[in-house]
Amino acid sequence: MNKTRHSLACATFLLAALCASQAAPAQSPFDGTWHTNIAQSKLSPKPNVFYLSQGWYHCVSCNPTFDVKADGQDQPVTGQSYDTISVTEVDPKTIALTTKKAGKVVSEQNRSVSADGKTLTVKITTHPMNSDQTISSEVTAKLVGPPPSGVHATSGSWAIDKLKESDNGLDTTYKTNGDEITMTEPTGATYTAKLDGTDAPFKGSYSTDTVSVKKIDAHTIEETDKRGGQVVEVDKMTVSANGKTMTVVATNKLTDRTSTYVATKK
Repeated sequence: MNKTRHSLACATFLLAALCASQAAPAQSPFDGTWHTNIAQSKLSPKPNVFYLSQGWYHCVSCNPTFDVKADGQDQPVTGQSYDTISVTEVDPKTIALTTKKAGKVVSEQNRSVSADGKTLTVKITTHPMNSDQTISSEVTAKLVGPPPSGVHATSGSWAIDKLKESDNGLDTTYKTNGDEITMTEPTGATYTAKLDGTDAPFKGSYSTDTVSVKKIDAHTIEETDKRGGQVVEVDKMTVSANGKTMTVVATNKLTDRTSTYVATKK
């Protein structure tokens, strides 16, 4: 937000009190800590597609796609927010995956399918780059189409049905200062960017290393996240007229998924 400038009348003693109030900048509607309400959010219906067959794991919906041995060993991949992944077949209905970046664990997943093969439960532990905290998530997904045959039971096209996440993964704080905005998360991710769409460093994230933020109007901004110069996500954030609710339309440019999240100011 633009700071209110002092008028020349501020030089006079009699108007000092008036000038003090004029000098205070108006608070941006984005300022504060926002908590994402998953129950009010709408997740992309586009399915995640992968399968495990004959000792190999194939991520079909990843961009870029990849195929790695499912032998429990770190296998190199390119173009992802991680550079290795290990896949282990735990039992006929369960697999475990661990991703790493430069040898450091990024995430751990346990994927298990229900007895009827129609529901996949994914338990995830995420390890942020600059924090000892972890983020715990649980995803429930429904099978899209008929179950595939001749592959591991977790294989198929899975559309996310429900999501639960620990609070430290759902809170985001914004603070504006003139023509800049600063974002911080409890687990160490942060940036300070001008509101004119110029690129700025995004610190503490494996998925994003550069960000740009553009002010659309008094209640709307658009954030563009990049990794290695490539746009990975565009988020359009709009604060309601009463300043209590933020709606975020998040488009993943790599997987062509758009989800709408609703957050409330704490």
